[in-house]
Amino acid sequence: MLTIPNVVEEVIKKKPFLEGALIEGLINLSALARQLRGEIEGRLGKPVNESAIIMALNRLVPRLELTSTMKFRRIIAGVGDIIVRSNLTDFTYTNTSTLYGRQEELLREVYSAPTAQDVLCTFSQGIYETTLVVSSSLGSIVERVFRDEILVLKRDNLSSITVKLPPENTACPGVYYYIFKELAWDNINIAEVISTSNEFTVVVSDADIHRAFTILMEAKRGVQ
Repeated sequence: MLTIPNVVEEVIKKKPFLEGALIEGLINLSALARQLRGEIEGRLGKPVNESAIIMALNRLVPRLELTSTMKFRRIIAGVGDIIVRSNLTDFTYTNTSTLYGRQEELLREVYSAPTAQDVLCTFSQGIYETTLVVSSSLGSIVERVFRDEILVLKRDNLSSITVKLPPENTACPGVYYYIFKELAWDNINIAEVISTSNEFTVVVSDADIHRAFTILMEAKRGVQ
C-alpha cells in the first residue's frame, strides 16, 4: 500500500537535482511541499495535507544524506590519477560507409610515427555522427585523411581531464551525476565526454580547464 512517505521518496529520487539541493539544505520545504502536492495526490488518489508532506521530507533528508555520503565516499575516495591534456582539437563527421576506412588510415599513420605516445587520438561513434578528439598537432593529418568526408563541426583550443575510477563505479548509480553536477554548478561547459568502464575524459575549453581541474580535485579531497 502506498503511503505519503513512500510516494514523497519516489518523487524526490526521480529528480536528482532536487535530491542534491535537499541534501545541501538549499530548499524551503514548505514551498517544495506546495509544489509536489498535486503530483503526490495524483499518485495516492486522495487529498494530502501539506504538513504531512513536510513531515515526510524532514524524515527523508537525513536518509538521503547518509545514502549519498556512503555511496559516493567509497567511489570518489578511490579515484586514481587525474590527467590533464592541452592543445586538443575536436572534429565531428557524419557517419558514412567510407568513414571507418578513414579512421583505420588515420590510426595507421598516427601510431606508426615516432611521436605516437605523445599524442591523443580518440574516436566516439554515435548513430549519425563520429567525433574525433586529437592533439592539435594531428589536425592537418585529420583534415587530409578525412577531406572527402562531411565535416559537421571543428573546435580548437580545447583541453581534457581524464579521471581513473575504481572498478566498483560500474555498480554505483549516480557517480557521473555527482561529478558532472560539480562542473555544471560552476557553469563549465563540457564539449565532449569520452568514457570506458573505469575511466572517463571530459573535454572543455582551454579557458575552463583550470577551474574544472580544481573542482574535480576538491571533490576528491572533500570525501577524504
